[in-house]
Amino acid sequence: MMEEKQWHRSYAKGVKPFLDYEKTTVSNALSRASEKFPGHYALNYMGARISYKKLNGYVNQFSRALEDMGIKAGDKVAVCLPNIPQAVIANYAVFRIGAVTVQVNPLYTEREMIYQLDDSDARAIVTLTLLVPRMEKIRTDTKIEKIIACHIHSYLPFPKKQLFPLVKKEMYRKVASNEHVCIFNDVIKKYSASDKADKSAWRDIGALLYTGGTTGVSKGVMLTHANLSCNVQQFASWFPELKPGEDRLMGNFPFFHSAGFTAIQNFSIWMANEVILVPRPDPKINIELIKKYKPTFLPGVPTIFVGLLAEPEFRKMDLSSIKGFFSGAAPLAADTIRDLKSLTGADMCEVYGLTETAPIATVTPWGGTIKPGTVGCPVPDTDIKIMDLESGKREMPLGETGEIAIKGPQVMKGYYKKPKETENVLRDGWFFSGDVGRFDEDGYLTIVDRIKDMIIAGGFNVYPVEIDNVLFEHPAILEACTIGIRDDYRGETIKAYVVPKKGEVLTQEEVIAYCREHLAAYKIPRVVAFVEELPKSAVGKILRRKLRDMEADTSGS
Repeated sequence: MMEEKQWHRSYAKGVKPFLDYEKTTVSNALSRASEKFPGHYALNYMGARISYKKLNGYVNQFSRALEDMGIKAGDKVAVCLPNIPQAVIANYAVFRIGAVTVQVNPLYTEREMIYQLDDSDARAIVTLTLLVPRMEKIRTDTKIEKIIACHIHSYLPFPKKQLFPLVKKEMYRKVASNEHVCIFNDVIKKYSASDKADKSAWRDIGALLYTGGTTGVSKGVMLTHANLSCNVQQFASWFPELKPGEDRLMGNFPFFHSAGFTAIQNFSIWMANEVILVPRPDPKINIELIKKYKPTFLPGVPTIFVGLLAEPEFRKMDLSSIKGFFSGAAPLAADTIRDLKSLTGADMCEVYGLTETAPIATVTPWGGTIKPGTVGCPVPDTDIKIMDLESGKREMPLGETGEIAIKGPQVMKGYYKKPKETENVLRDGWFFSGDVGRFDEDGYLTIVDRIKDMIIAGGFNVYPVEIDNVLFEHPAILEACTIGIRDDYRGETIKAYVVPKKGEVLTQEEVIAYCREHLAAYKIPRVVAFVEELPKSAVGKILRRKLRDMEADTSGS
């Protein structure tokens, strides 16, 4: 057991610094929720509510179907779906037979899909009917033997004929007649929903989640059932007053992303909560779902919250059901936190972690002090050190910056089939994150930036997140992202991409003058580009690397 740390003093009342973990896998937790809360709702898909008993039955049915297809313990099954009921059913059915679920972003290009499907050794894929032609096209470049097609409208509460004209009927007929393809709903109805032996084992790999590939090729992160369960238990312990079966979470993070996979899908099932499924995160969609279903927790990336606050309707709504907010993937501006608090009275919990940490490593103390610009404190049983950037062997004094190294039961087993890359980041049980950060005296962590995003301008190290945060505070700026661009004199100079708020007009000179008031001279952007929107990932995280790629293409380098 690790020693007492300074951040333990900042924990909310009732939160224990060390946990006695239940050796219950998340698949076991679904069976438990089905027994204890059979009538409670697990999933809400556009008004169609699926109870825990029904969900557990669907999982039993699909797990039997997978076994009849020849899928066995240890095999890989890709799940390439948005947040629809079949995604949860498929993930938990794969868990239940002791196989490994591989999460694939349905928005990926063919090249990205081929790489991940081939690298993961997936034998089957569960995907949308509309993606079947693409899967058939790339199937021979992978090890996929079976494509299981899901209709996006299957669980909708209104009559299918309302949507059916929008769907290509001939595609369904083609899918149904293809020897490599079967229809999800046609398959599961052939099997019993009765209880089934659960083969998910504590120390076995339960999931492969791929990193974003921002530093070379994407890597498959091996997360064991212990990693997944311990991380959920760490997160659940953060909210000691919450009781199973009482809360409703908005499913804004996609389940194919580690944040959605753990903090929404698995956490909700562990707590027997209801997930309001959001297939496409969007502020206007969120507003309609909030009005209808009154979530108690509203997770999202900063762009979701910025978008909601920009909608006059959101500011006038009844938001009294909301107990709290979860945010991750990027820093939140102080005024965003302040505005959400003033509208609802609810606190914001900023979460930090990586796919390699399952992903939760730190969270703002629930009911504790909120320090804008920080990502809270390490969760129970999680140790974090700040190591020097040169050698990675010297721990930095309190308050100084360095690489964040993380140790805890949620740290991955390693990268799939990549021993050298695993050895580079896992050192004596510590995961070296590639993120730069610092602790304050209360144990709150501030993320300075990614090591690879650092700009070296005129010999000075510049972290673009610091500049982004200053730009976020400008009353006329909606979003901003800073990159380094080539400069013959300084090596690199700083360019800011800025999205003005609706109706606002800004000039480059005004933005630079504003930065001059808040930043050292060497950190001030020399170039400002005004754009209508910034490139974002599937979870809404602004993609700095895409801007760098765009800049390289424009400059011809």
